Amino acid sequence: MGDFHSVLDQERGRVIDVLVGFDKQEALNAGINNAQVNDWKRIHDAYFGRTRCTRLQRVALIKARANRVTLSKLAVIERAIAHIADEAARWRARHALLEVRGRCETLRRQAKAIVPAKEPAPPRPGVRFSSSHAGHRRLTVIAPERVIADVEHALRSGLDAARAPAEHMLEAFVRILRGGGAVPEGTYRPILMVPIDVHLHPERTDAGVTLHATDGTSVTLRDYLARTYGEALEVAAFHPVRGALDLFRTQRFANDKQRTLMRMVQPTCTVPGCRLPSDLCEIHHITAWKNGGTTNLDNLAPLCRYHNRVNDDDAHVRKRGRIRHVAGRCTWVSPRGYAVPASHPASAMQVLFGDPVEDQGRRSSAHDVEVRGVQVMRAPVR
Repeated sequence: MGDFHSVLDQERGRVIDVLVGFDKQEALNAGINNAQVNDWKRIHDAYFGRTRCTRLQRVALIKARANRVTLSKLAVIERAIAHIADEAARWRARHALLEVRGRCETLRRQAKAIVPAKEPAPPRPGVRFSSSHAGHRRLTVIAPERVIADVEHALRSGLDAARAPAEHMLEAFVRILRGGGAVPEGTYRPILMVPIDVHLHPERTDAGVTLHATDGTSVTLRDYLARTYGEALEVAAFHPVRGALDLFRTQRFANDKQRTLMRMVQPTCTVPGCRLPSDLCEIHHITAWKNGGTTNLDNLAPLCRYHNRVNDDDAHVRKRGRIRHVAGRCTWVSPRGYAVPASHPASAMQVLFGDPVEDQGRRSSAHDVEVRGVQVMRAPVR
């Protein structure tokens, strides 16, 4: 027991001045591991090496001695500030960290708040191959996001529900390589997003959506948008509470229309943290088809293949969460009942109405329909 406390006392005594006269080769020859020797070298170079900021170096040395900062904590400080390019800024950060008391973990936490975060290196476009392992190799491709989006769309087309997506995409990738086929390039498809005033109450009938105005008149949504915006562009209508209402163009295809509107309402999978774009998602029935759910816009949401299969379809199941529409927005509800609204900044509801409560109140006296944005969708040419 006494021996252990002696070791602790020695560790506490290992402060900055023990590195006066440091020699890397002698330390390595003494059997000290490389990582620790390299830490000592960084500390020695900082406090006893040559620098243009000699005054700042003296201040740091005074702080390290006065606070009896151990070599372990000095090593933490040097690693935390190593990415700062400006020497004077690096010294200022070092001064601040030398004042932090407590354990090494406390110092690491404080360093995250004090030291500016390291900027990630920009990706280097290119193709890289790994060495062989168990008969396989790894292929890594870094390319412009639009190129990779086209490749992903091509590989995910026609996924077999009975197989793992990764296996299907590998086979599709090999077919493209062996067959000499090119991945189709995506084209942009602009759709005008139009907010419908909260005083125009939508009613969905077999004939489509009818808007009832506060003066007692009514007009079909198709006629209203045709009069106001014409048919040069696709025009999608959204209500601040009901959400997506309809999409119009010269030729109407119901299934494609619903998919397009859902992609505009939620540009990615609705489950928080899932990155899969809605172009590659399945359209999920919020009230399951087997439970009598309809294929109407207010019962649809985009979900990736995985989350569509693990969703709690039945009301009595509380395992993986479920999807709901709240104020016209796709919302994931946790198994314990906590609602997490989808918050993608490109969502049509967010672009047009912002926060549902604040914007609804702010628009309560408005009577005009205005164009608030154009959402550009992108899909490969077929």
